[in-house]
Amino acid sequence: MAKSYKDLDIYQISFQLFERTHKFSLQLPNHELYELGSQLRRSADSINSNIVEGYGRKRYKNDFIKFLTYAHASNDETINHLRKIIAVYPQFEESATQLKNEYDELGSKIFGFIQYVIKDWRI
Repeated sequence: MAKSYKDLDIYQISFQLFERTHKFSLQLPNHELYELGSQLRRSADSINSNIVEGYGRKRYKNDFIKFLTYAHASNDETINHLRKIIAVYPQFEESATQLKNEYDELGSKIFGFIQYVIKDWRI
């Protein structure tokens, strides 16, 4: 079992993606920095933050699962924001697609971890 949320693969990946996504979002046109850019930053942050908060409640399995589910939903939201950027700003397609693909992989890992917690989590 992980000694800290920092030991979780999904935490490490989500943190690295958050950093990259934050920097990417600041490249959007100025009028998008507080619209789509802000939504993208908040959803990417929410993935990571919900993993941390859920881990803090790991003693209560149902709470842990709930926050991991929130993280998964925020991951889906982040993918959707990236799809919007791809559709509206073709000049960012390559970077946004790369991030989207990595969030797709993260979503699979979060889902797998949720299944693990449901079936096998012991503290």
